[in-house]
Amino acid sequence: MTRDIVIIGGGAIGLAIAVELKRRGAKVTVLCRDLQAAASSAAAGMLAPDAEQITDGAMKSLCWRSRSLYPEWTRKLEDLTGLNTGYWPCGILAPVYEASSRSNFPSSPSSPSSPSSPSYWLDKAAIHQYQPGLGAEVVGGWWYPEDAQVNNQALVRVLWAAAETLGVELKDGITVEGLIQQQGQVLGVQTNIGIIRAEHYVLATGAWANELLPIPVSPRKGQMLRVRVPDYVPELPLKRVLFGENTYIVPRRDRSIIIGATSEDVGFTPHNTPTGIQTLLQGAIRLYPQLQDYPIQDFWWGFRPATPDELPILGTSHCPNLTLATGHYRNGILLTPVTVTIIADLIWEQKSDPLLSHFHYSRFQKPPSTPPMLTHYPVPSTHSHYPATNLDSPLIIAGKSFQSRLMTGTGKYRSIEEMQQSVVASGCQIVTVAVRRVQTKAPGHEGLAEALDWSKIWMLPNTAGCQTAEEAIRVARLGREMAKLLGQEDNNFVKLEVIPDPKYLLPDPIGTLQAAEQLVKEGFAVLPYINADPMLAKRLEDVGCATVMPLASPIGSGQGLKTTANIQIIIENANIPVVVDAGIGAPSEASQAMELGADALLINSAIALAQNPVAMAQAMNLATVAGRLAYLAGRMPIRTHASASSPLTGTIG
Repeated sequence: MTRDIVIIGGGAIGLAIAVELKRRGAKVTVLCRDLQAAASSAAAGMLAPDAEQITDGAMKSLCWRSRSLYPEWTRKLEDLTGLNTGYWPCGILAPVYEASSRSNFPSSPSSPSSPSSPSYWLDKAAIHQYQPGLGAEVVGGWWYPEDAQVNNQALVRVLWAAAETLGVELKDGITVEGLIQQQGQVLGVQTNIGIIRAEHYVLATGAWANELLPIPVSPRKGQMLRVRVPDYVPELPLKRVLFGENTYIVPRRDRSIIIGATSEDVGFTPHNTPTGIQTLLQGAIRLYPQLQDYPIQDFWWGFRPATPDELPILGTSHCPNLTLATGHYRNGILLTPVTVTIIADLIWEQKSDPLLSHFHYSRFQKPPSTPPMLTHYPVPSTHSHYPATNLDSPLIIAGKSFQSRLMTGTGKYRSIEEMQQSVVASGCQIVTVAVRRVQTKAPGHEGLAEALDWSKIWMLPNTAGCQTAEEAIRVARLGREMAKLLGQEDNNFVKLEVIPDPKYLLPDPIGTLQAAEQLVKEGFAVLPYINADPMLAKRLEDVGCATVMPLASPIGSGQGLKTTANIQIIIENANIPVVVDAGIGAPSEASQAMELGADALLINSAIALAQNPVAMAQAMNLATVAGRLAYLAGRMPIRTHASASSPLTGTIG
């Protein structure tokens, strides 16, 4: 039975899981980067599965179960701490401005959405009588009596206090930088204060989850504000939540009123904006006009963890001792009690709730959309007939053997299909993938993970787009996790790029060396992209890099070999493979680089930007083979004078 558990994430869900596991007898540590930044601190605390009109069956069941747990769950927390969570079964009223809007809410008195979740239509007269002060444009609305609210900020404080009371070790201000994995197990978490180890780990980092694992969780910024009921208003004018179109108004018993919330796909862009706050105020005042005279208390924002299907990611991961509890999007507070229950049962009792199968991370991993790919593109039959090919040995990088000496990339193609065909035609066994572009679904990188057969091709994650050593280290860790999720458990390769210069895209030698030193310490096979600097190449070899990758000319320029002399010096002095990377524009240049004695080439732009990328990929394949054979064969010496092919001396008279 697991005893020592680390929870990564100090929001409501992370803290609540910690409290429950501690109550069951575990030794629990919570690592929290910034308690104030958690989505749970920025929410409004609505418990609104009916008002939200959740349509997914499994999600609806999960939300109903969680809402039903709230009264008893919050009572136990309040008994433990002596603090108030602000749970209030106040019901939710959803006014509409047009009668036609009624069709958007399929529930009716005669046909409730569920026997346990009644809802009632109120016409104009009824709704204005039920809730005085609504805007004149409101023509009716739905009443959801079983929906409720909790003071989410109070709840987080109560959970923190409960964890302290029970003896959970709480570490705030801790940045988790990566998961240390080996043979399918998490061995520890790398943090800003060192490595922290446990028997089991729970990832509950919300919107920041994909900084540690390549799972599709992204931030959705929500801006909010709070007004206060003036002292001259004797009683609370609102005693139920108003759920309007793109606006909600949540009254608290302490006379504050929460107004929310925007939903912005702007990454982790901080701060409130005039446009965001203005939009909220306009919607709220239209719904409940007297708010325009209430004093504003404060503004804030937070980041909801969204997944592509807006459903959470719950349950087991690719590592048996790592459990996932993230991606709750708009329903993190609502789903906290049920998440706690099923995750604690899974970890402590190895009991898997039937609903978990609907929220497993694997739902985002589609099978390859193309037929199985050939590892090598068939080259002309002479390749196998000439014994000269037996002169060569495989390319060995970090102990792994490859037959092909051409590596390719996945960027700049006009279509995924063109990329797939070009990879086949190139005969390559190593394909480099920009981790950041896959993570952000940059144009041309959507569905990339599913586009290639990773059982036949070795992924080389790269840190393209990183401007500092710290950034590159973090992205490298994410790339390693991406490879693991695609089935390459032992893949510790990373193509290291640290490029602060946006115009010429020249690598930073100091940042590259710093990042390489750290990544080698963490067990990576580092393939650094560098200027053709023989001294830097030797330093990188000395710190333990698996290869060096000098540029032939600026990346993507197609200028060909402009650094020949330096590359020759690097090759002469290196005891690790030398891969010429960047600048190759034509097969003749690829062959020339191999004739110098390079061990391999990495070519992307010259293939992807050709008029016929598939044909160019095959040409680069043949040129790489030809250049390698020429190097092994040994070219004839260069002479200053002619020498006849058929000399006159020694001939038969």
